[in-house]
Amino acid sequence: MVPLRPLPGACWTPHISLLLVCCLLPGDQGQEFLLQAEPQNPVVPAGGSLLVNCSTDCPQPKLINLETFLFKELVGKGLGWAAFQLSNVTGDSKVLCSGFCNDSQMTSSSDITVYRFPERVELAPMSPWKPVGKNFTLRCWVAGGAPRTHLSVLLLRGKDVLSRQLAVGEPAEVTTTVLADRNDHGANFSCRSELDLQHQGLGLFQNSSAPRQLQTFVLPVMPPRLVVPRFLEMGTSQPVDCTLDGLFPASEAQVQLVLGDQMLNSTVTSHGDKLTATAIVTASTELEGTQEIVCKVTLGGESQETRKNLTIYSFWGPIMNLNGTIRNLSQPTVLQGTTVIVTCTAGARVQVTLDGVPAAAPGQLALLQLNATKRDDRRNFFCNAALEVDGMVLHRNRSIQLRVLYGPKIDPAKCPQHLTWKEGTTQVLQCEARGNPDPQLQCLHLGSGTQVSVGIPFRVRLNYSGTYDCLATSSQGTHTLTVMMNVQARNPHIVASVIVVLTTVGLVVLIAASVYVFGVQKRSDIYHVNQGNTLLPLTSRGLNEALGEEPS
Repeated sequence: MVPLRPLPGACWTPHISLLLVCCLLPGDQGQEFLLQAEPQNPVVPAGGSLLVNCSTDCPQPKLINLETFLFKELVGKGLGWAAFQLSNVTGDSKVLCSGFCNDSQMTSSSDITVYRFPERVELAPMSPWKPVGKNFTLRCWVAGGAPRTHLSVLLLRGKDVLSRQLAVGEPAEVTTTVLADRNDHGANFSCRSELDLQHQGLGLFQNSSAPRQLQTFVLPVMPPRLVVPRFLEMGTSQPVDCTLDGLFPASEAQVQLVLGDQMLNSTVTSHGDKLTATAIVTASTELEGTQEIVCKVTLGGESQETRKNLTIYSFWGPIMNLNGTIRNLSQPTVLQGTTVIVTCTAGARVQVTLDGVPAAAPGQLALLQLNATKRDDRRNFFCNAALEVDGMVLHRNRSIQLRVLYGPKIDPAKCPQHLTWKEGTTQVLQCEARGNPDPQLQCLHLGSGTQVSVGIPFRVRLNYSGTYDCLATSSQGTHTLTVMMNVQARNPHIVASVIVVLTTVGLVVLIAASVYVFGVQKRSDIYHVNQGNTLLPLTSRGLNEALGEEPS
């Protein structure tokens, strides 16, 4: 400080907040003496203390004092100075140093600024979920804090500053608008106060609120796609799928699949923005009828749902009944001439049709009655059951084949009774018989009892000539047909010799043979019928006669 010479009289010269006193003293014209309050414009914490020094360059000052409303205590003085301790400084105030120099008053003032840290910095609660593309407001409250001209409030996303504003009002309220983005999902938002006293040499004081995490989401306008079977038969199971695409974040969505009032146990998977829930629905008795299946997807406190109907039905038919007995076998067997009653039923609401004849009404049985003949052997009875479920007609079919037991009969049209063959040729004795069960056929030479193969090629010999009884046999009876076989010799001379030999045998033998043949032919029409219409080739028991072998 450059000393000024005191001048007579006094003048006030403002210099910032300092008042200077100009003293003009006799014999020392033009010299000015100053009174200084130090420190100038200090900043102190609320409730703190401050040492103020009042000093002057006046050579003979008088009555140096500090004027203030604060509690003060003189802690020291000397020539041209006095020090005062101020305590419990709770608010901004002004102090004034005063004194006299050569009977002229000197004064100097200093402004004391009190700083306080905010008592509360709080980010207002916000909904944890915000839809992407929608604006939302961040709001911060700051209570206390001084000086307000140096107190700023910042709103942040993570470390990024979204807004900076001075704290105004008590409490100070600061807001900013944010457009929700996918990148904001999981981000922390906070509020921070900054008391900047760096120009006062005290630094930058910060106080932050507790962070609040934001979750952003996208819930499509379109409802989920629900795939449900139209109907489901009792005791069966089918999958139910619910899918929603364009969902963000899909992995955090909740899915509920509900059947009636029953929550289904679903498996939920997500891939990208697509979410799929799958559950297995099992049709049970208590669920019979039309049930509603609901798929509800919830995200961010909002939901989308789809409802569809599922009809659960029972359809256990058709069941066919033969003569009062439920037939599980596909081929029931009866005797020829038996009265057969065939019925078909399939439960309530089911319309059955038996061999083209429908039942009188749904839920009633269809009936067919007949006397079994061999023409009915292997006859198929067909029953159709029709049930209307949710506007669609479902069909079930079942058939049963009737087997009628009847006696065997050799078909004369397929078993020639007169055969003429040449010796040494290869021939086949073709005979067929009908009957149920399938009859056994054998042809025996009258007299020798030799059996000739039926249906198997053999080499013809001269001794094959003669009369044969062909017998068809089964559990339902027997039937006989006579077959005459004439074998011509390969050499005519041999034939003539044979004729001579036969002539010498005697006319009696020929007559006896004729009588015998006549008797065989007469009994060839006798057979027992046990029912049947099956046409089968008959095989001989004489398979021992292979090609080229003579009957044994």
